[in-house]
Amino acid sequence: MGFATAGTATTGATTTAPAATGRAAAGGTAAGHRTAGGGTAQAPTAARGVLGIDIGGTKVALRAEEGPAGGPVRTEEAVLRWPGARIAGAYADWTALAGTVADLRERWDGDFAAVGVAVPATLGPDGRVLAWPGRPGWRGFDLVPALRRLFPDAAVAWADDGDLAALAEAVNAGCGHLVYLGVGTGVGGGAVHGGAPLPGPGRGSFEAGHVIVDRRGPVCDCGRRGCLQAVASGPATLRRAELLRGAPVEYAELRTGLAEGAPWAEQAVEETCSALAAAVVSLGELFHPELTVLGGGFAEGLPGFTARVAARTAALARPGGPVPAIRPAVLGGLSSLHGALALARLQPLP
Repeated sequence: MGFATAGTATTGATTTAPAATGRAAAGGTAAGHRTAGGGTAQAPTAARGVLGIDIGGTKVALRAEEGPAGGPVRTEEAVLRWPGARIAGAYADWTALAGTVADLRERWDGDFAAVGVAVPATLGPDGRVLAWPGRPGWRGFDLVPALRRLFPDAAVAWADDGDLAALAEAVNAGCGHLVYLGVGTGVGGGAVHGGAPLPGPGRGSFEAGHVIVDRRGPVCDCGRRGCLQAVASGPATLRRAELLRGAPVEYAELRTGLAEGAPWAEQAVEETCSALAAAVVSLGELFHPELTVLGGGFAEGLPGFTARVAARTAALARPGGPVPAIRPAVLGGLSSLHGALALARLQPLP
């Protein structure tokens, strides 16, 4: 999808915590004003701080920050789990998100100066959802106009969730050439080259999850066969584990089985890590990154996951070819959220 900006924002509340990434937040001050009768009334609280929103296939994470990035800041967070099935329409989802924003806004006791949104869907030039395999009921939803209505008074920008995760991890690592792969409900990805996201503003997003790693592999939500996402996403891994075990498998059971060395768990995760290693090697041949980062909630919770991918990546290296350095995402499953905050901090104030 690339990076884009739009309308404006509102919301709020309080805690002190270190900031994650990005530039200093914008601030504001409140002041009294005269009423028609000559008395002094309390003016609306001025917009301050930034809001990051990470829209996912199963949940939405929101974080508000005020204060200089990299130092102590005032923060407030919220998490919304989508109320409907993945095939349900967008109306119920958006109504629930608007309610969560209203609650956060009340706690924040003021408006936001800027809002950054991490979006997993493919958007058209008019901001309409063209495709979102994770929640196909959103197809045709006017996302950008809805964001403008939800945040009418702030600078609002949106970008692909994988692109933003890569940006956040690159900023955190001080690395100008980085590839990010996030394993969760799907497989997202992003690349930073020379400190800037690839492929760049207005040129679409870095769809690593739709790189084909197995031409005879399972059918992806996008309709193609053998995409990385169809082989290595959290749901794909759990489906494979269920077939191998011959019984339903929850995420916690997979984690326990992997820790105990259960053959069905080992084999299910082995296929996932091998597919990811194939993608890492291929991307390394093209971009020669200084660092490859693995993140996403699914990957973060499995013991030794990154080490497994790194070992399989090293086994695929050709003589004289690049062997990308691989490490877990420092920001864990929150990379996209912190990337959204970084994007918000980059916006000119309205």
